[in-house]
Amino acid sequence: MLDLLFDSSFAASVPRFVTPILLAALGGALCERAGVFNIALEGFMLVGAFAAVLGAYFSGSPYAGALAAMLAGIAMGLVFAEFNLRRGGDPIVVSIAVNILAAGLTAFLLRAVFHVTGAFNDPAIAGFEPIHIPLIGSIPVVGRLLSGQSILFYVAVLAVRVLHIFFARHRLGLRMRAAGENPAALQAGGVNPRGVQLWALIGCGALCGLAGAQLSIANVNLFVENMSAGRGWIAVVAVLLSRGRPLPLFLIAVVFGVVDSLSFRVQGFGLPQQFTDMMPYLATLVVLVGLSWWRRRQTA
Repeated sequence: MLDLLFDSSFAASVPRFVTPILLAALGGALCERAGVFNIALEGFMLVGAFAAVLGAYFSGSPYAGALAAMLAGIAMGLVFAEFNLRRGGDPIVVSIAVNILAAGLTAFLLRAVFHVTGAFNDPAIAGFEPIHIPLIGSIPVVGRLLSGQSILFYVAVLAVRVLHIFFARHRLGLRMRAAGENPAALQAGGVNPRGVQLWALIGCGALCGLAGAQLSIANVNLFVENMSAGRGWIAVVAVLLSRGRPLPLFLIAVVFGVVDSLSFRVQGFGLPQQFTDMMPYLATLVVLVGLSWWRRRQTA
């Protein structure tokens, strides 16, 4: 049974499940460190997934689709900023409204633009081709993990290191940390915390848009209504567990991605689909309980 679950194809599938969660969680980390309570990552991802298909379909280029996804994610980030930062709306209410808006907007545009309901699948949708790395690809197991993936996987892994350096050394990264930890001190230094938080939301939107692009034009070449399927909420949990720190966040995203991949494979053993669908969320609860226990032990 274990041989059927953990074979070479499983190793190749894990990065495809890790990438959207990781990219969205990195976007959420920007908001977390800047002091913006943003649980609208699900909506950001969903709009990005639709925009990626839209751009790739009409341009014939997956890179144009990825750019469209980033711009759509940024637009949602600006909507969030308008109602939360500028108008002082409650972040939970604004997040829920953005998620509902994304679900309704993508369903409406699917009908208005492509004249279909439920899903849009067309050979004209240009998807990302896997990138094969010659030397690494020949290594057993590791080669299937690191080679033959879309470019967005390598962007996500690189972004972990870039954000780590960004928060530690870059001026804007340090200001984001100050905006989240001590906004009064930042304001006393002549920097408006709201402006810094706006940049965090813009970066969050761009990364979540790429997460959506991974779902729609890298994993598959189609768009399905609500295709983010709760991965944005899993990314929110990863952000909260890691407190917005990129390196721990990467490890948590890998755990969730592995469980998400397993949930599809165990369907072949006759388990009910409802059980396999709940596996990523069950893993989320287990990690939450385990981390809470560890933190209590550390405090004691």
